[in-house]
This record gives sequence, C-alpha cells and structure tokens, in this order.
Amino acid sequence: MSLRYTADYRTLLWCIVMPIVAMAQYVNPTLIPYLSPLGCYLALSAGVIAHNHNHCPTFKNRRLNFLMSLWLAHFYGYPTFAWVPTHNLNHHKYVNKAGDATITWRYTTKHNWLMAFTYFFVSSYWQSDPIKQYIRKARQSNPTLFRQIVTQYMTWAGLHLALLGLAIAWHGPLQGLKVWSFAFLIPALFALWTIMFFNYIQHVHADPWSEHDHSRNFDGKLINFLLFNNGLHAAHHEMPGAHWSMLREAHEKIAPQINPQLIHRSFFWFCFSNYVLAPFFPKLGTKQVGRAPYDVPTGESLELASADVDALESGINAART
Repeated sequence: MSLRYTADYRTLLWCIVMPIVAMAQYVNPTLIPYLSPLGCYLALSAGVIAHNHNHCPTFKNRRLNFLMSLWLAHFYGYPTFAWVPTHNLNHHKYVNKAGDATITWRYTTKHNWLMAFTYFFVSSYWQSDPIKQYIRKARQSNPTLFRQIVTQYMTWAGLHLALLGLAIAWHGPLQGLKVWSFAFLIPALFALWTIMFFNYIQHVHADPWSEHDHSRNFDGKLINFLLFNNGLHAAHHEMPGAHWSMLREAHEKIAPQINPQLIHRSFFWFCFSNYVLAPFFPKLGTKQVGRAPYDVPTGESLELASADVDALESGINAART
C-alpha cells in the first residue's frame, strides 16, 4: 500500500470499519441505537485522521493521498482540504494569538460550558474567511489545487446525496431519512463539533507566547489510542510535520518543561470538573497560565480578523510566530 509509516495500518483499519458500521444500519435499521454511537466515534476518528493526513500524508503516492482525502471527507462531514488554510497555515502559525481564526478568547476570556459549547459556531464562522481566500487564490494561481478542491466538494456532496437517495429508495422517505441521518449526518455533525471542542480546550487559558505552555495536553493512554495521539498537543505544535506515532516520545521529552496545569490524565475528568463542578467550586476551573494570548509583549494593538493564507498544497505546515 506504499504507507510511509507502518503504524498507519491501524489508520487504514479504522477507515475500512467506517463504511461497514454505516451501511450495517442501512441493512438493518434496528441496529441504529447500537451502531450510531460507534459511527459517531468513527466520524470523529475520520476528522483526527484527516488532520494527521494533512500534516503528514499517509501514503508515499500522491494519488493515493488524494483518494484518502476524498474517503475521509465523507465520514468526517466536510472536504478535508479545509484543514490546510484554517489549521496548517493559520492556527499553527498563530496558535491562539491574534490572527488565528480559531482563537478561544474572541468575545470573552472566560472558560465555561456555554463558551465551550458555542465555540463551534463562532470558530466555524471565522474559519470561513481563510477557506474562501484559499479557494480564490487556488483558482487564480494554482489550477491543479483548485481542481482538487472542486473534486472534493463534488464527491462529498454527490456521495451524500446518493446515499440519502439509496436510504429513501430502500426504506421509504421517513425511515430512509432516519437511516441516513443516524448513519452519516449525525456522526458527521458530532465529529465537526467535537474537533472544534478539542481545539478549544487544548488552548483556552494556555500561554501561546511560551515555548512549551502553548497547549493543553491529555496524556492518558486510552484517549490517545482512540484518537491517534491527538491528546499530546504541545508536541504536535512543536513538531507539526511529525507522524502521529512519534508524538508520545516527543511529548515525554518536553513534558517536564510543561506547566503541570496543562497536562491532564483524564479528558473526561477535565470536562466534568470544568463544566459540572467548577460553577459551584470555581477553584476546579482552568486559570490563565503564563501570559494571556491577548497580552502582546510589544504592546501592539490587536487585529482579530483571520490572517491571510496562501494557496499551498496539502501537508504544508506554517512555522509558529
């Protein structure tokens, strides 16, 4: 399969299971209560894999990498090229400072359940600018990239419409809509929202000016197995082109230099303590670590609009500023 890293055999296994779980619900809708939650996890995995794939392509062969992007887009819920302008070229450059389309402090510096829940809608709106700019520049100066973007959109939308039509033809209008929704739509929405939520908690109240305290980390073995080391976020930002299988070793090297407040064992305890307990016991909530992202060392005024991006190919990683 010309994989660049043997660890991605597990990535491919997850990719194979995705359509099996989805289509099993088409064959037998009584399985929806059991398989749709698994489908939500697999859709989230598709988003994580798309993130990894855009930083460090899975295959040695460019055509296979493009086909991988098409595959993941369908389960993740959006064409995966969008990771490049919003994440690789923007977020990794500014890391929650002014110019980052995904800043956690755009309207408030507070961290609570309402801010965490609504972050998806705020971040999605502001990420639309670099996406549109990336498409416009690709159309003007990079026709190959522009064709790839159009192909992703057409394949993503066309396949979803075809599967919706198949579900309706198979089960009738109401049952068909239900089957398609639980097999594909709800998992995709869950994945999109959760990916944004992860970004929020991994940077809220961290110090983007610091060498190592710019990101919150979750180092539990289970969550990092399930999400391909996505919890080891500081190491990822410092080595964005590194393969996900290398992040555990990289994390262990820098962990002693990371503020202990930014390393958590349990993702679920973090959420429970911050969103359930902290309203009653404020000491359990997060506090700003080090210099706040809006506290510019040079005293410059802040410009919160999303910074410009170039129409570069997938896999390009902007250096931190």
